[in-house]
Amino acid sequence: MKFLGVDFEVKNIPELDKGFIPLGSFFDGYLKGAKKPVTLAIKRPDGTTSIYDTFIHDTADMREADRFYISRLVKILLWIRGGASVIVCGDEQIAGHIKAEYCAGGCRSFDAEFMGRVFDTYFTVNYSPIDEKPGANEKTFSVGNNFDGCRIGFDAGGSDRKVSAVVDGEAIYSEEVVWHPKLNEDPEYHFNGIVESFKTAASKMPKVDAIGVSSAGIYLDNHVVVASLFIRVPLPVFNEKVKDIFIRATKEIGDVPLYVLNDGDTTALSGAENLDQGSVLGIAMGTSQAGGYVTGEGTITNWLNELAFVPLDCNPDAMRDEWSGDIGCGVKYFSQDGVNKLAEAAGIKLDAGLSPAEKLKITQELMEAGDGKAEEVFRGIGIYLANAINLYDRFYDLKNILLLGRVMSGEGGNVISKTAERVLKEEYPELAKRVVLVLPDKSSRRVGQSITAAGLPKIE
Repeated sequence: MKFLGVDFEVKNIPELDKGFIPLGSFFDGYLKGAKKPVTLAIKRPDGTTSIYDTFIHDTADMREADRFYISRLVKILLWIRGGASVIVCGDEQIAGHIKAEYCAGGCRSFDAEFMGRVFDTYFTVNYSPIDEKPGANEKTFSVGNNFDGCRIGFDAGGSDRKVSAVVDGEAIYSEEVVWHPKLNEDPEYHFNGIVESFKTAASKMPKVDAIGVSSAGIYLDNHVVVASLFIRVPLPVFNEKVKDIFIRATKEIGDVPLYVLNDGDTTALSGAENLDQGSVLGIAMGTSQAGGYVTGEGTITNWLNELAFVPLDCNPDAMRDEWSGDIGCGVKYFSQDGVNKLAEAAGIKLDAGLSPAEKLKITQELMEAGDGKAEEVFRGIGIYLANAINLYDRFYDLKNILLLGRVMSGEGGNVISKTAERVLKEEYPELAKRVVLVLPDKSSRRVGQSITAAGLPKIE
C-alpha cells in the first residue's frame, strides 16, 4: 500500500471498506528513514506536560508526508492526553503549519475550541528549538474499588441508561432504560431520567450511602465540562442547568458522596478490578467510542482518553464525524455508526427512520441467526480494532484491552474479538504476544460499568 509517497504493508482490509488505510501502518512506514528529531509537548493548566519524541524526514519529496504525520500526531495526542497548548519543538515550518490548522477558521478549529473549553483558557500552538524542549510531568490518581455500604451505580449512555443497586459489593439489582439524550434540547429530560434511575435503585436498598456515575464526556469535580449526551442543549442553558446536573440529581436522593467519572476510565477500572492487573485500556463501543486507561500501578491519569476523536484511517473519503467535522476518527469505526456503515455496505436493509441503536439491533439479530453478511460486518470491525491497537500502542503501555458496550454484545462481539486477535498475529506478531483482548461475560458487557461506578466514591 502507498500513501503520500510512503510504502507500507497491509495484509487485512475489511471487505466492506476497501478504501481503509490504517494510520498506524502509515506511521510504521513513514518512520523508516526519518531522522530529524521533533518533540511535541502537550501542556495543561495544572502544570502537567506530556512529551512525545519522534522524527520527520525534512526532505522536499517528503514535506507533505511530514506535515500529515505531525498533524495527525498532534490531533491524537490532544484527544488522548488533553492540553491547552502544544509546543512543536525542532521544526519551525511544521510548527507554523500546525498553528494554521488550529487557528480560527483552520481545519482543526473545532479541536482548538474544544480544548479551550475543557481547560477554560485560550488554546495555543507555539514553536521551540529542540534543545529547549520541555520535560515530561505526568500525574496519576487512585480511585474506585470502594464497595462498603449501600451504593447506586449509574452509567449514562447515548442510547440507554443503566443503574445498579450495590450492597457491600454485591449487585442486588440492575436495569437498563432506553432514552434519547442526544436528541433532546431540554435538560429537564436528562435530569428527570437520571433522577428516575437513581430512585429506582434507591428503592431496592434500605438506604443510600454513596452514588457513583459513569458517563460519556469530560468531568471535573463532578461537573460536566463537555459531553455529547447534551449536544442539543444550547450553551447558555448548558452552563445553567447541565454543568451541575449530577450534583442536583444526587441531592434528590440525599446528602451523600458523589463521584462522576468518564465512562472510558470506568471501563478500564472495571477491567483492572476483574483482572487484578494494571496496564488496561478500556474501549466501550456504543453510541460513540469511549476510552479509558489504568496504568501498570493501577491508577488513572488526568488524560482525556477521548478515543472517539482519535483518527485511525488515512482514507481521504473516510466517513465524516458530524460533531468535529474530521474524517477517519474512531467514532465512525467503533460504535453503532461503524456497524451501521458496514451493514449498509453489505446490503443489509436498514430503515432510515430507525434510530442507530435499532439499526444495530437488526444486524446483531442477523448475526445471531448466522447471517453471512452480518458476520462480514463484525469481521470488519475486528480488522479496524487490530489496526487501532497497533496505533494506540504508541501512546499507552498496553497489556490488557477490555472491550465493552452495546456493539460488543452477543455473537458479533465474539467475532470482533476473534478477528482482531487473528489480524494482530498476522500483521503485528510482537504486539499480539503481549496484548490480551478481554471480553467480560454478557451481563458485565452491558451493565458492568454501572456496577464499577458504584465503587467510585469513598464513604467518609
